[in-house]
Amino acid sequence: MKIRNVKGFILIPSLLFLSLTMSCGPQETDKSEDEEVASEGFKPNPKVVAEKPTETLKIGEEAPPFDLPGIDGRNYTLEDFDGEVLVINFTCNHCPTAQAYEDRFYDVVEKYSDKGVDFVAISPNSPIAVLPEELGYSDLNDDFKSMVIRAEDKNYNYPYLYDGDEHHYSTAYGPTATPHVFVFDKDRKLTYQGRIDKSEKPGTAQAEDLTHAIEQTLQGQALAEDRATTPAFGCSIKWAWKNEFTIKVNAEWKEKEVTLEKIEPGELEELLANDSDNLRLVNFWATWCGPCIVEYPEFVELHRMYSGRDFEFVSVSLDSPDAEEKVLKFLKGKNSATPNYLVDSDDKYASIEIVGNDWDGSLPLTLLIEPGGKVYHKVPGTIEPYALRRTIVDHPMIGRYY
Repeated sequence: MKIRNVKGFILIPSLLFLSLTMSCGPQETDKSEDEEVASEGFKPNPKVVAEKPTETLKIGEEAPPFDLPGIDGRNYTLEDFDGEVLVINFTCNHCPTAQAYEDRFYDVVEKYSDKGVDFVAISPNSPIAVLPEELGYSDLNDDFKSMVIRAEDKNYNYPYLYDGDEHHYSTAYGPTATPHVFVFDKDRKLTYQGRIDKSEKPGTAQAEDLTHAIEQTLQGQALAEDRATTPAFGCSIKWAWKNEFTIKVNAEWKEKEVTLEKIEPGELEELLANDSDNLRLVNFWATWCGPCIVEYPEFVELHRMYSGRDFEFVSVSLDSPDAEEKVLKFLKGKNSATPNYLVDSDDKYASIEIVGNDWDGSLPLTLLIEPGGKVYHKVPGTIEPYALRRTIVDHPMIGRYY
């Protein structure tokens, strides 16, 4: 089989644009994410399922059949791959280890796709079993639409398939971590399973274990016992039946205390100076600003994703000081257990002058501020959530790898 250069399509969450100074007006929206995902006929539906046996496939056993949707809009089965060798990589979007091996796997595909070797990647993870707190090294979850985005961003040169609804097929292979590769001969008997190589950090290894397995299998040679099976180091598989912890943490988050503190304009200046060791994301908003309240849950999600890293989110309301009760009610409704401030001044122009950065006073405004006060990234108007997450995780202070 000739390996396709599989590309997905970028899914752009709805954008809302703001152009009125300290006010909000009519908005334009792009096509919804659900419409984009469904445009090729597949609608993901992850659900809780009963626990299934997940014993890892043994050397010499046959590849179990599968029939899974790919990010390119078609389904793939085992029979679609007819090369002399088949490599299946169980991987995902969010795992730092999976991301660390991404380019190496791409290079192996480039090297061997014209030598009778077929490649396919499968994401076995259930999106409902992944917490925001587990996404601190990524800009994406493990849902299907995020797979499409990731494949486009990295220009995947192999099919990328989704098995996150009910794990119909991944359990038959029994991957233990992401990434976990399985190599099969022309009779689809397993010759190797385990790691891509033994050094996670990019640039320190060149997929030696996987390359050796492919070469030996192409030559019809059995791998030595100590090289046929290796540990697969990485993030655990997010099986849908292992979501008790996810439910517990989400419930605990909703019970966290939400507070609101008034600050004077001078204290706002100190806040923006960022005398801390963290990247500080500051969102200026108001309860009367439609786009502000629509996008606000995205900031709570960002806080949960990255607050375990060198990062913090701070909300600053520019409502009138006497609207404190209304602001706090909104924040509680959004479970905004983050640092929340209300500028204790009716002089909005004083705040505009303090913020600076060519701000015209329109809301919302979002600033990503480095320690010492340098504005690294500015978003006037509403954010595009994925673009902002990508900006944060790719900042040198954060990063995608351990």
